[in-house]
Order: sequence, then C-alpha cells, then structure tokens
Amino acid sequence: MQTYTIGQAARLPGVSPDTARRRADAGRVATHRDPAGRRVIGGRDLAAFAVEAGQGAAAEDGAPHTSARNAFPGIVTAVRLGDVAARIGIQAGLHRIVSLLTREAVAEPGLAVGRRATARVKSTSVHIDRA
Repeated sequence: MQTYTIGQAARLPGVSPDTARRRADAGRVATHRDPAGRRVIGGRDLAAFAVEAGQGAAAEDGAPHTSARNAFPGIVTAVRLGDVAARIGIQAGLHRIVSLLTREAVAEPGLAVGRRATARVKSTSVHIDRA
C-alpha cells in the first residue's frame, strides 16, 4: 500500500502539517515509521483522514445544506465580464477553478477579486487520473 509523509498527508486534504501531526499524535490517524525512519500514513488511513478533515471544514465554514457534494472554498482571483456572460476564476487550495456564468450570476452575490467564494461542482461527467 502507498504511504505518505506527514507533509504530503497534510497537503492532499488541505490542512497544515501541524494539524496533521496533532491529529496523528492524538491517535485520530494511524502512523508508522518507514524504513528510513520517517513517520508515514498509509493510503487508506489518509483517505479516512481526508474525509474527516473535509467534514470538519464544512462544519466550521457554516456550509449551506445542498445536494452538491463537491465544494471548493477559496478566493476569487479573476472576474472577466462580457455583455451577457462572465468568467470567474477561483483558487481553492491547490485547485484552480474557472467557471462560465451569466453576468447576473456574478453581480447578484457580489463576486469580485479578493472575495471568498465556494465553487460547487455537480457534474455527470468526471474524469479521474491516477497520480
């Protein structure tokens, strides 16, 4: 099974290395030492940790009740307005999300560069690449 260092385990679910270390110290995620003596987390344990981290972030964020499960909280990095449509860029941790919306859908919630926003994705076609 693939293993991850504490730093890698923190980056994947978007928490700080200190948070990952504290959760490991508290026994909330299992760790062991690899042959080089580094503290590592197994892939299955990291997956469970990532789910827990995501649920905790949603609860802290006061996320609305929605059927869209793919939520990416971040900051608006670009707004390009056209006559009818608009293009919005959001940086959500390591993820860059670009969305095409109506101009009205941008103006109504006051989306602007530097504002916090959450991109919610609901799709019938998802492509997943193995790393």
